[in-house]
Amino acid sequence: MYLILFTVSTCLATCHCLIQEDEKTESHCDLLKQWLESTSVSVEISKKGFHRELITTVDLSPDVLSGVRVLLVHRWPRGVYIDPYQLASLRDQSDWQILLDSAIDLEVPAHKTSGFVTYVYPNHDDPNPRRLKVTIPIHGRYHEPSSVGKTFTSVDIQPPELLLRTEKCTQLNNSEPHTVVDAPCTVHNSSTCPWVKIQHQQEHGPVSLQVPVGDGSLLIPVCSGTLLVTMICCVVLSKYMWKHQIIS
Repeated sequence: MYLILFTVSTCLATCHCLIQEDEKTESHCDLLKQWLESTSVSVEISKKGFHRELITTVDLSPDVLSGVRVLLVHRWPRGVYIDPYQLASLRDQSDWQILLDSAIDLEVPAHKTSGFVTYVYPNHDDPNPRRLKVTIPIHGRYHEPSSVGKTFTSVDIQPPELLLRTEKCTQLNNSEPHTVVDAPCTVHNSSTCPWVKIQHQQEHGPVSLQVPVGDGSLLIPVCSGTLLVTMICCVVLSKYMWKHQIIS
């Protein structure tokens, strides 16, 4: 009899703990969903020329929600690149970590390469961050000369996708209108985890980078002029050497 009562009591206590745990998880997921609605991303470009900086600002909800991790997924166009060697030198100075989806050739022109993806993991000491700012150095690629006399071409950079996740909320299926996607859990890329991808979080559209290009219509005049100057220099140099008997 006592054994039966003890077993029943144990089962009831276990069920009660599981119910409490489910309620806490559900409550945390509800807070996360509310958080999603007031989160936004904006981007801007600083500096001039081929070497720029892309500044991404993430404004998070003012409501307290601890343990939330942030991931920025940049889908870069082929007109720009990121220098992995420069990133390695800035690793100790940056408050973010970055994962590249492929190797990057620094010398290839824009028309002979394709875009790439980066996963940026901001580091923050504050357990309840309100705003995150990430500054990534970017570089413009050389473009094909223009055949219509254009001196600049525009490269559009879209704001990154904002992904959020928390260890305390594992029920991410009902996050509409947001979607659940798989992405690397950490910058080490050892495994993937479910993340909530924020929809309609962008305050602004893409930012444009103006990159100078050559004038293709000047190809023949420039080549002809270069050849003519080279020939004249050769003739003058040959006469000088002959006159001073430099050539035996």
